[in-house]
Amino acid sequence: MANVVIIGAGIGDISATYELRATLGKKHSITLINDTPFFQFTPSNPWVGVGWRTKEDIVVKLDDLMTRYGVGFIQQGVKRVHPEANRLELQDGRSVDYDILVIATGPELAFDEIEGLGPNGHTQSVCTTDHATGAHAAWEAFCKDPGPIVVGAVQGASCFGPAYEYAMIMDKELRRRKIRDRVPMTFVTSEPYIGHLGLGGVGDTKGLLEHELRQRNIRWVTNAKVDRVEAGKVFVTEFTEDGIERKKHEINHKYAMLLPAFRGIAALRGIDGLVNPRGFVIVDKHQRNPKYPNVFGIGVAIAIAPLEQTPVPTGVPKTGYMIESMVTAAALNITAMLAGQEPISEPTWNALCLADFGDRGVAFIAKPQMPPRNVNWSGEGKWVHLGKIAFEKYFLSKVRSGVSEPYFEKAFMRLLDMHKVKRPAA
Repeated sequence: MANVVIIGAGIGDISATYELRATLGKKHSITLINDTPFFQFTPSNPWVGVGWRTKEDIVVKLDDLMTRYGVGFIQQGVKRVHPEANRLELQDGRSVDYDILVIATGPELAFDEIEGLGPNGHTQSVCTTDHATGAHAAWEAFCKDPGPIVVGAVQGASCFGPAYEYAMIMDKELRRRKIRDRVPMTFVTSEPYIGHLGLGGVGDTKGLLEHELRQRNIRWVTNAKVDRVEAGKVFVTEFTEDGIERKKHEINHKYAMLLPAFRGIAALRGIDGLVNPRGFVIVDKHQRNPKYPNVFGIGVAIAIAPLEQTPVPTGVPKTGYMIESMVTAAALNITAMLAGQEPISEPTWNALCLADFGDRGVAFIAKPQMPPRNVNWSGEGKWVHLGKIAFEKYFLSKVRSGVSEPYFEKAFMRLLDMHKVKRPAA
């Protein structure tokens, strides 16, 4: 009997746990290790930030749930991975041996790379549910004495969708409270243009997102490097398309939310052959590490080279649909390996995203994620807002019920049909 160990409990981790339980049956043991006692549905965090959801609405406790589905659960952080010894060193001093390791930890949030950035500085975050809960407390205080807002994503960020979502959702909530007229808003992003998303744009995301920002009276600064943040001010350097400094900005704020750059967790950083210099797991086309073939990486924890060199560094996002394909490939390949076969399954790495703006939204499909593409489609409307709500409800029910089947594309196409939106050409 082999022991398969999974680190993390996000969308990729929980999906991998269930898919491996389904493919491996009871022949092998599965252990899930996570530093918190719950799964959190990260895509709902922008709603938590304005009070449209609470933490309790979007988290699921793991201990009893894992027991129910025959999975061991250890609530503990990992201090160090020792791949040469097939061993994990935990924060409490314990060790866990493994035959197969799946690294799906998500990222470490690199707030410290910019002075004054993050919840311990002068900006809020919606990267974790606890951060979003703190952002909501600050939001309620802000709404009693409103002023300028700065929102966006800093240099090196690879996840831009939540920044756009939070900007639009805040706009919607401010209008609902009838105080929008007292709140100048500025969107600051390292992207070379609005709607780039780290993907070179998808369909007309540039036009769609620029339109939304204009309609909502939100100014923007692109090619922006955040130099530092102080109480009440964000200091930004704007660059030209050629990477030449164009302008210095001092943008006032009473409330700011800036997404940070990501890096691999400390337990991984510096392990030669396992991770890149940024600490992300190196994987081949089977989601397997080339140096340590019994180690797999999925989700935000893996290394993907940037699409292109941009004047200000931007990373590549890993969306739920893309992660789902990684999970399925990894689960099939692990099952094959434990049966004495060579892995042959490859993920599609396609991108599908629903960005909710509080009353409508923008969706896109990129097949493959990196251009040139076979499918390069984007759309907008109220159906996106409704679809994001449905996705949240379905995924949380899937987690609670131990369902392992992939569903992103099937559910998305059904959503288009329900709202009479023309499907993208295959």
